[in-house]
Amino acid sequence: MQRGFALREAGKSSMVASLWPIRRLLLELGCRLVTSGHMERPEQVFHLSKVDLLCLLSGHCDGHGAGALAHDRAAQREAWLTLAPPDVIIKGEGIDGLVSDQEPTSVSDGQVWRGIGVSSGRATAVARTIRHPDEGTRLGVGEILVAPSTDPGWTPLFIRASAMVMETGGYLSHGAIVAREYGLPAVVNIPDILSHIKDGETLTVDGDAATIGRLL
Repeated sequence: MQRGFALREAGKSSMVASLWPIRRLLLELGCRLVTSGHMERPEQVFHLSKVDLLCLLSGHCDGHGAGALAHDRAAQREAWLTLAPPDVIIKGEGIDGLVSDQEPTSVSDGQVWRGIGVSSGRATAVARTIRHPDEGTRLGVGEILVAPSTDPGWTPLFIRASAMVMETGGYLSHGAIVAREYGLPAVVNIPDILSHIKDGETLTVDGDAATIGRLL
């Protein structure tokens, strides 16, 4: 197992180590496109796709239109960055074009939410709504972590939390697995819970009953 972990890390290190020389090669290609009058700046080459670059390097394309294409891709990226993605997408195309009609979890009098209990136990504490791990310093020791979802970058926050609530996820999601490892009660798959929970209010998370209750 130790050897397997070492090989995995060595593979990732090798992949990252290759990024710098590849970047230098692409910048050289960008410089040549600038010299030939097809681009304004060398760094615009990073807006070209792998297929675009292979066509340039193999001689199938002489560079005409590369600058306009890069400019269009850069403008599209800037437009996408201005969009505010929803915290939870509850309807969309699934495998083989099938459509999922999952509805938001119902709320009982605004006091109790039911989701999926992925880690057993019960905890009552102050809730802290965290939308990004960069906000992790706001989470106090023993507070309930309420998040859209989690990935490995969130793991240090589990050390401080007493329970876990997520808008998305299932039994095998990252947050569910880590909550069980740390012995934290956890309820997930409650769309839009972040808009209902007030930061700093007291909640009771019951992983066995799969409920989250507001303490009156």
